[in-house]
Amino acid sequence: MSDEINEKLRSHREAIDAIDREMVRLLNARVEEAGAIGKIKHENGAPYYDPSREAQVMEKIAALDEGTLSAAALRAIYREVISASIALEKKLVIAYLGPEATYTHQAAVRNFGVSLDYRPMKTIADVFVEVERDEADYGVIPIENSTEGAVFHSMDMLVDSELSICSQVYLPIEHCLISQSPLAEIREVHSKDQALGQCREWLQRNLPEAQLVDTSSTAHAVKLAKSSRVVAAVASELAAELYDLPVVQRGIQDKTDNVTRFLVVGKTQSQALGKGQDKTSLVFSLKDECGALEKALKAFASRGINLSKIESRPSRRKAWDYYFFIDLIGHRTDPEVQAAFKELEGHCSFVKCLGSYPHSARLACTPSAG
Repeated sequence: MSDEINEKLRSHREAIDAIDREMVRLLNARVEEAGAIGKIKHENGAPYYDPSREAQVMEKIAALDEGTLSAAALRAIYREVISASIALEKKLVIAYLGPEATYTHQAAVRNFGVSLDYRPMKTIADVFVEVERDEADYGVIPIENSTEGAVFHSMDMLVDSELSICSQVYLPIEHCLISQSPLAEIREVHSKDQALGQCREWLQRNLPEAQLVDTSSTAHAVKLAKSSRVVAAVASELAAELYDLPVVQRGIQDKTDNVTRFLVVGKTQSQALGKGQDKTSLVFSLKDECGALEKALKAFASRGINLSKIESRPSRRKAWDYYFFIDLIGHRTDPEVQAAFKELEGHCSFVKCLGSYPHSARLACTPSAG
């Protein structure tokens, strides 16, 4: 390169060096302020992780942006700044459905950042138990997929557990076929049942003779594929990298907009944001009387409360008895939501609020390779 070009590069690099020095100084100043807040929280028994406050920070940062960085990029940067700040206050332990490199692991890191401690658990039930016993501060579980629907085991655990939903994470899912062998040599495809379901059409077209085998997790399926040349796994590219296996085909999910929603559960409650920025989840079981469901739903409709989801699930208490799971826009402390709950109790044999949490988390959803 010419001397003129080298001089231009040197000038820009010196400017970047000066900006970096100022950024590091400001980041340390921010962390010190966050540490002071953490000390106040500790003295008053307040939780270190505050999803409502984080949602406010992310919204504020997006509004401040006047440059070329995307809102998603800024959120990713500040996610790690907040994660590092929390880690200096308390090294939170996050339990998740493992092993390492599962989609739940990736959702947990997306929500909490890389600076905290992560603990893989074998089952969804184990995640709940770990948090209930205070062996972990929070747990992350899958709850529903845009293609395959609800994760029923998670729903059942929410009914029985005293833990509350604190936050939600939406993760775009790109499935890969991972194997030591080409398609013609694959005889079995292993993965989590939900993952197999999300790739059902592709597998039928491309591996019609292969046996589909449900495993405990997508990452465990990759381990199995590493031990046999006739086995393939459906999992993320990250899992393939972690276990050093080739990706035979990327993007094998049947729907390109394949997204899984995950929940963060814990013993803390999220504060209200207001202005439609909160979501509340609840579950109820109806009395055995005519028009019970209509009366239950009217408790919300008459108050203009928007229900974003309703799904039924056998209660397992007796034959033909069902739980109804509802997501609504609003916070459990909102007067109209409290009034609806009170009316709902008159039409139901069982009502339980599963938690209120920021509704804005979906805005942080950005394309992911797994």
